[in-house]
Amino acid sequence: MFPRQKHIGSNQTMITEFILLGFGDGQDVQIALLLLFLMIYLVTIIGNLLIVLLVVLDHNLHTPMYYFLGNLSCLEIFYSSTILPRMLYSLTTGHKSISFIGCFIQFYIVGILVTTECFLLTAMSFDRYVAVCKPLHYSAYMNDKLSVQLAAGSWVGGGLAITMTTSLMSQLVFCGTNEIDHFFCDFGPVVNLSCGKNEIIVTFVFILSSVCVFPSFLLTLVSYVCIIMSILRVPTTSGRLKFFSTCSSHLVVVTTFYGTLIIVYVLPKTTTLKDLNKVFSLLYTILTPLLNPLVYSLRNKDVQEALEKVVRKLAILQGSRRQGC
Repeated sequence: MFPRQKHIGSNQTMITEFILLGFGDGQDVQIALLLLFLMIYLVTIIGNLLIVLLVVLDHNLHTPMYYFLGNLSCLEIFYSSTILPRMLYSLTTGHKSISFIGCFIQFYIVGILVTTECFLLTAMSFDRYVAVCKPLHYSAYMNDKLSVQLAAGSWVGGGLAITMTTSLMSQLVFCGTNEIDHFFCDFGPVVNLSCGKNEIIVTFVFILSSVCVFPSFLLTLVSYVCIIMSILRVPTTSGRLKFFSTCSSHLVVVTTFYGTLIIVYVLPKTTTLKDLNKVFSLLYTILTPLLNPLVYSLRNKDVQEALEKVVRKLAILQGSRRQGC
């Protein structure tokens, strides 16, 4: 299942591990990045975990929209925990090596989560389209069964897509340099280290990325365009502003996520894009999981009310304990 390793010539050594170069070796830079990524990781985990708990505990949030948001938050927790702890470990200890198996497992998990998020964002945009543009038919279209099917289909589709990619990557032979100029085991930097011909897998991933990203992005974009057109028909200015505020923030996150995926995996790799690859990867692997709970959930009135209920219950429980003492 994992890449073969062998001697290609008398002067070439068999590779047994990869070295993730990350963001440089300057001590001051390492400390700054450590503090920054640690803060991002804690906020991401706390924010997304809070959304999951609220969706599970509050019956008012047991609707298709919040079911999708709960799935998205779970995905972001796994997402961040697959990349950031390894980065924090490297920044703390200076140990940058990762085994073949560890590298491919990281790639496999990240790939599943990225592809699943594409499909899940499309399902969420469809849910919002029906809610805003077809409100009288919402309960008929978006029932519990369809919500589960869309969410499950997103996870299964993501798993199948990346399984095919990883299977092809497992046939590659690696020799020579083992340094990956990246902060995690991504497709391009890993495949570029292979010795043999990799045109087949590169072409396959280009087609697969195009099939997964472009239709999802276009469907999501069309849904929000329809939503905006419906908002324009809202009679009150305050109502339009409220809807526009929500939709605009959603569009910013969606465009950032899909845009960076297209740049990293679909567009031709020019020198400029190669140099900025790590920056673009940071946007969809670290920034998006941080922003999603803030944009999609914590600004939502229903979520805020659910949070207030939990805080009040905790305050009452704490007061009762003090009185008991």
